[in-house]
Amino acid sequence: MTKKAAPDWEAIERAYRAGAGSLRALAQAHGTKEGTIRSRAKTQGWQRDLTEQVRTATRQKISRTTSRSDRSEPDLREDAQVVADVSDKRAGVVVAQIGRLEEFGEIASRLRHSLRETEIVPDNQAEFARSLNVAVDAELKLIKAERQAYGIDDSNHEEPYEERLARLMADH
Repeated sequence: MTKKAAPDWEAIERAYRAGAGSLRALAQAHGTKEGTIRSRAKTQGWQRDLTEQVRTATRQKISRTTSRSDRSEPDLREDAQVVADVSDKRAGVVVAQIGRLEEFGEIASRLRHSLRETEIVPDNQAEFARSLNVAVDAELKLIKAERQAYGIDDSNHEEPYEERLARLMADH
């Protein structure tokens, strides 16, 4: 009978402190129980207070164009390392999402071109209307996803994009 490997408590603590996912997901990822993590966090005084720092660092890394080899020596402070580790992972996710969004943007562009070239006749009006509706819906979703991926619509912004647009349109 093989003995079950002990969980990597340092990795669990880093992820916990960074707010990287739910306790349930954290427990599953590290082969332990949610209650065990909760108990250890309480006993050792772990705080889940680094989430905003991780978000900020992620945004900075997404906007930076320097390669990993250009980075200076890592900061030895523990909190900075936690933030760096988690924001690296999140930045990678966002960069991959941006790549997929660019692919969908190309597809949406081809659909727009196709609709622009389509002659509308009585026999295809209903189908054209459905296609146009789908294309507009896809474009709006793509715009929203791009704005989120690039951090254009920050949740802390005073006025949401849609409200600002409506206000500006009403002014003209």
